[in-house]
Amino acid sequence: MSLAPLHIGCASGFSGDRSDGAAAVVRTLIARGGVLIYETLAERTLALAQLARNEDPERGYEPLLDELVGPVLADCLRHGIRIVGNFGAANPRAAARRIAALARQQGLPAPRIAVVHGDALSGDAQRELLRLRLGGALDGMDVVSATAYLGAAEIAEALRAGAQIVVAGRVSDPSLTLGPALAHFGWSMDDWPRLGRATMAGHMLECGLQVTGGYFCVPGLKDVPDVHAAGFPIAEIDADGEFVIGKADGTGGMVDARTVKEQLLYEVHDPARYLTPDVVADLSRAEVVDLGGDRVSVRGITGHARPAELKVNVCYRGGWLAEAEISYAGVQAEARARLAADIVRKRLDPALRLRADLIGAISILGDDAGSMLSALPPGHARDVRLRIAAEHLDRKLAESVLREVTALYTCGPAGGGGVRTALRPRLNMLSCTLPRDAVPSGWTFLEEAPQ
Repeated sequence: MSLAPLHIGCASGFSGDRSDGAAAVVRTLIARGGVLIYETLAERTLALAQLARNEDPERGYEPLLDELVGPVLADCLRHGIRIVGNFGAANPRAAARRIAALARQQGLPAPRIAVVHGDALSGDAQRELLRLRLGGALDGMDVVSATAYLGAAEIAEALRAGAQIVVAGRVSDPSLTLGPALAHFGWSMDDWPRLGRATMAGHMLECGLQVTGGYFCVPGLKDVPDVHAAGFPIAEIDADGEFVIGKADGTGGMVDARTVKEQLLYEVHDPARYLTPDVVADLSRAEVVDLGGDRVSVRGITGHARPAELKVNVCYRGGWLAEAEISYAGVQAEARARLAADIVRKRLDPALRLRADLIGAISILGDDAGSMLSALPPGHARDVRLRIAAEHLDRKLAESVLREVTALYTCGPAGGGGVRTALRPRLNMLSCTLPRDAVPSGWTFLEEAPQ
């Protein structure tokens, strides 16, 4: 247990995020002490990881793991900076083995690596419970993955036991921050106000550059200095869970009251009841105070007893997604694009539900039914890219979309060009909750056999 503030820096906000931001975070943490976290999972990332593991039992973790961890591993181990990440995805133990291999390659002493398990729901009893919760929706589905959102307890226990690195799969994003805070301060698992505050500190970090100006930036309205070199965020958490948000020293971007307020409310459905596996956070009376110098204090958050059940995502194969694009420019460009969409629609099997977008005229605000496209008055665009998409379980039927759009080179309106086509397997998702006792979880050190 410690009463000294805890500094936690985030070096990734999703799978595919920049991999060069960790160095500046680590340099800052070396001066202050603390923990480095990586958040790399989105809702469907785990399903993609599971497909990779199905092909190769040593895959299924974050593909950029080497680039994310390798360059800073030596500095973290030498300076006592713990590493916590959900980069284990569908194969945490393989990810842990890879990190151990990186340490050997760099001539470092073998690190103590803990592996969290229990998020993958593969047992017969678990699958039967999912069927009861989801009803007939699971009948006939080709399920790729079923995963529960674990909390911070296993991370905290592993750190207390001396883990230098904790590798997890699907834990809640804020739990990556709450776990180290629990271990550092020795809070109990039912200290709801402190858990609520530290959870929201994790919420501030989990999306990386969103809170340091990246996603915030709108030229002329919300300008951000040196946004191309924006630094990843660092939270300073005190013994009561109150926190200050800053960023890595010597980096671009910014942290001010506006960036913090936007991230504080990001994906929050009810500010008084932000549900996580660890606590129901209440930020309805949060106070945001700009301290200057890219430091913002957040106070007034509390928390309530955690939900009785854990959220579960079930990802399943959803057939094939066909996408094809073609461009029209100049005289009557928009009218030609509209006619091309109509030609394709009339030639394809009615079983295909098509979506047509005029990129450059209307697309972002459209819907799969095409209602926005039909409502838009024609004739105002001179450079249009037509996108046509459809999904179907039958691969051949989906491929017919690609052939018809390609045929527009000569069979459609004049002047079409630049056709690009793609056919991809589609993953769909259902969500529900399960009782906690149906999701047994735990952790082991890498050199120990999982229980």
